[in-house]
Amino acid sequence: MSHQWSMQGEYLESCNCKGACPCIYLGNPTEGECTALVGWHITKGQFEDVDLSDRNVAVALHSPGPMAEGNWKVVLYIDQRADEPQQEALSSIFGGQAGGHPALLASFIGEVLAVEYLPIQFEMEQGRRHLKLGQSAETEINALEGQNGTEVTIRNHPFAVAPGETLVVAKSQSLLYRSYGIDFDLSERTAYYSPFAYSGS
Repeated sequence: MSHQWSMQGEYLESCNCKGACPCIYLGNPTEGECTALVGWHITKGQFEDVDLSDRNVAVALHSPGPMAEGNWKVVLYIDQRADEPQQEALSSIFGGQAGGHPALLASFIGEVLAVEYLPIQFEMEQGRRHLKLGQSAETEINALEGQNGTEVTIRNHPFAVAPGETLVVAKSQSLLYRSYGIDFDLSERTAYYSPFAYSGS
């Protein structure tokens, strides 16, 4: 059954790759495998008659090789502030059942380790993003400084969480996750952020 839905907002990803992450160019992760936190802050969203605005979603993932080859293990985190209809809508969208670009991303998943509902903080400041998932995970990233103090950006990369958007290239000050056998405690690694817009019908 199809559903009418749309959402827009801001996303970030923070992973274990060193330098520029080759995964977004369909290449091999610099460390052979990829572990990452990906978070979305929905500034405006609607699933049928359910308002999804000002809610957050996140995924912790492990990819055993190039991300485009799939077989990811993931944990899906839904904002604890979401009521039951919002939880169901967000689970359907980010689980891939509602179509749109999230369904494409979900097609790379080999195993969903868990779905959890917990407090998710997604903070946005000029050149800085911060994502915290209860006591389970956290990442803080800062944009790299480019020519004349401008942002370093990437556009038209083939493997995109937010297709059509320009990525701001960042570096993690911290990247921590320890749960469900996915463990990392890193810093000074690759990160990106950008707006996103998804829809389905």
